Amino acid sequence: MTTTPAAETVQFTTKGQVVIPARLRREFQIEKGTRASVSITPEGILIRPITRAYLRSLRGSLKGRGVMKAMLQDRKQERAV
Repeated sequence: MTTTPAAETVQFTTKGQVVIPARLRREFQIEKGTRASVSITPEGILIRPITRAYLRSLRGSLKGRGVMKAMLQDRKQERAV
């Protein structure tokens, strides 16, 4: 996946919807039903598609942070209630 340096202009509908140009959809592997993360940044709105490639890139990112231990402890507490 390459970053496109050229800016694209899009329009918002009355419902706040926006159409991502086909060239960018192909480049970022956005297909029908692809979800996206929307964040506020100092530059404006950031839309990140949540694709299979993105999810694969997250594998192991929480390793060594004790997330699994904390999750198992939470489950144990929930069962006790």
